[in-house]
Amino acid sequence: MDERLRRWRLVLGGDADGTGCALGGTDAQMDGALSALYNGEGTGERSGGLGASAPRVARWLGDIRSYFPSTVVQVMQKDAVERLNLTRLLLEPEMLEAVEPDVHMVGTLLSLNRVMPEKARESARALIRKVVSELERRLVQKTKAAVTGALDRSARTHRPKRVADIDWDRTIRANLKNYLPERNTVVPSRLVGYGRRQRAVQREVVLCIDQSGSMAASVVYSSVFGAVLASMRSLRTSLVVFDTAVVDLTDQLHDPVELLFGTQLGGGTDINRAIAYSQGLITRPTDSIFILISDLYEGGVRQEMLRRVAQMTAAGVQVIVLLALSDEGAPFYDRDNAAALAALGVPAFACTPDAFPSLMAAAIERRDIGQWAERELERTAT
Repeated sequence: MDERLRRWRLVLGGDADGTGCALGGTDAQMDGALSALYNGEGTGERSGGLGASAPRVARWLGDIRSYFPSTVVQVMQKDAVERLNLTRLLLEPEMLEAVEPDVHMVGTLLSLNRVMPEKARESARALIRKVVSELERRLVQKTKAAVTGALDRSARTHRPKRVADIDWDRTIRANLKNYLPERNTVVPSRLVGYGRRQRAVQREVVLCIDQSGSMAASVVYSSVFGAVLASMRSLRTSLVVFDTAVVDLTDQLHDPVELLFGTQLGGGTDINRAIAYSQGLITRPTDSIFILISDLYEGGVRQEMLRRVAQMTAAGVQVIVLLALSDEGAPFYDRDNAAALAALGVPAFACTPDAFPSLMAAAIERRDIGQWAERELERTAT
């Protein structure tokens, strides 16, 4: 069978009349799994459907994991929830055990957190823990290395008190213009030294996370990063989530799974109230980083929100606004509020999880975040 013809037959569905290609064996089973979800789409007339039977859906979830790679499975699961209204069925334990864990599925489960029956809660918790563990494996070491390096660099001094505190490699590089060929030596006019390693808190970090429905993936990633940052003694990390109310989840940062169960996706948005609460957590403005993760659709007092941001930046707080912290780019967002923040010197942009450690390093070193974002955009575009 021609491979291109076979693929078109699987895409179009229907019978062999349109393509002259009949399917058998595993291909026929794959076609059945596709028909159950994409009923009536394409030029063919697919038949089937998943109906409202939890056992049948659970079997279908198992089937697609056998036939398709995990990236395709995740797309099909997301489509199944959206197209076939399977939200209620996800509360069944056998369904949760059949699902391929991914960030989108975690977001869906979190949106059901308040209506989830107890028998499904443990299955959901196990699925979420599996996703969180995978994210930690991917992100923890990279984040700690970037933050630790930035803290070390920001602690460097040009007035080392002891010879042992001089960073000779950096001192030589900084003074190469003072090389004397006749003496074959460098005359250091400026010393670069190691700052004394501090055990005390060097930076305060406040993560302020919008938990409206469109921010589901950002909530998951933010919780993982919050837990990583909270594990570093040189940082004092706080995590706040908000809709129309504000909830401080800092005391749950030791366990990102429990933290996620403390969120409540959906509802309205009062960014101003969340910023007001976060201001109260900041005790050392010039050593503080405030990260607002929101699509900026404000249901509270807009002018007051902007005034508070201006107050924070004037006090020396490094303010960062992320429209999303996910692999999907920026969602729909309020462009007027984004422009107003940019006018205050606070650019708003989306950030991928893989780039977030570098963003934290730039913030700790107090580099220009707008320039960092532009370079990151250029890097990902090439």
